[in-house]
Amino acid sequence: VLALLFPGAPLPATSSPLLPLHWALGIAAYGLFAAAVAHGWLMTRAEAQMRQKLQDQFGFALPENTLTYDAGDALGVWPRNSPPLVEAFLETSGLDADTVVTVGGNDMPLGSALRERLEIAKISPGVLEFVCDRAASADLRSMLAPENKSALDDWLWGRQIADLLTTFPMRASAADWLSTLAPMTPRQYSISSSPLESPDEVQLTVSAVRYNLHGVPRHGVCSTYLADHAADDDIRIWVQRNAGFSPPEDPDAPMIMVGPGTGIAPFRGFLHHRRLLGHRGPNWLFFGEQHAATDFYYRDELETMLADGSLDRLDVAFSRDQKSKVYVQDRMIEHGEQLWRWLSDGAHFYVCGDRMRMARDVDDALTRVVAEHGKLSGPSAEAYVKALAADKRYVRDVY
Repeated sequence: VLALLFPGAPLPATSSPLLPLHWALGIAAYGLFAAAVAHGWLMTRAEAQMRQKLQDQFGFALPENTLTYDAGDALGVWPRNSPPLVEAFLETSGLDADTVVTVGGNDMPLGSALRERLEIAKISPGVLEFVCDRAASADLRSMLAPENKSALDDWLWGRQIADLLTTFPMRASAADWLSTLAPMTPRQYSISSSPLESPDEVQLTVSAVRYNLHGVPRHGVCSTYLADHAADDDIRIWVQRNAGFSPPEDPDAPMIMVGPGTGIAPFRGFLHHRRLLGHRGPNWLFFGEQHAATDFYYRDELETMLADGSLDRLDVAFSRDQKSKVYVQDRMIEHGEQLWRWLSDGAHFYVCGDRMRMARDVDDALTRVVAEHGKLSGPSAEAYVKALAADKRYVRDVY
């Protein structure tokens, strides 16, 4: 229990040669469970040579009487900060990794706390004020003025705390930093498998975020933790129930899914779930990414589903494969007549992915399709879409 609630505590040994560390924590918050990764692979291996954003699939083994899940649920993952990120923070803050600090009532070296207990990548408003108060920089103070919010957001994009400290050097004690830094929080990923097919394994589709900021390599915290350490670390996971986001209960109901990028994850689980239940309702998937050659997640699997009838329609939008960018919402409008026909036949409409732009654009496209092909006025089309949501036939899982 202590090993899970307080990362860094000794872990129990195991006799299993295949699953080096498996035990359940049935009484702890979230039902935390330290799981070994059963397997992981790159879905598009050409990615490794062409881009710095890699798509991986991970399968976490779930021994009997540990965790259970349903199609549509999310998996919470408790990450650890990478050693280079910890080192960058220590270097730019001037702190000593061996300094003993108290976190959650437990004494530990600062380096361990930074690795496992604290958020040291994201520049929060609290961190900005903390640094501004001590850096005595007129430039930083000016950036924090309300009228400069847009410019500040542009400057912050992609930057981490170490970058902030490099630009605006300051010094503070370890205790002061611990009172400012947020505790490490779990990240949630849509589960991409069905318990009907994999009751003893839960699968994720993860995009490992890596980029360069003015020549300095930077990366996401949890996605690269999984990509880089899943094979040699015991990943702390828990299941987040997602009530209402599940395949239609009616076996004959049509299902329309819009899942660009890793938003395809839950819909892979939905399709397996309906197939194994013997549901006969037609299934239609809209998928999009940048390039078909490198970003067509689960291409072989989806083509097999098309061939065996598990998937009735697949419309894709690869935005960078032609001069004019094309997105999933454009495909919806392009096939609006058929989309309206499916909705008229009782289809359930699902969206998963980016909340800020994609979900809004898909909502606008759906309303446009309803207005144009349903012969409805603007307000009536909006009311129709709202009624779909009220009837739980329009469901979103966006982030």
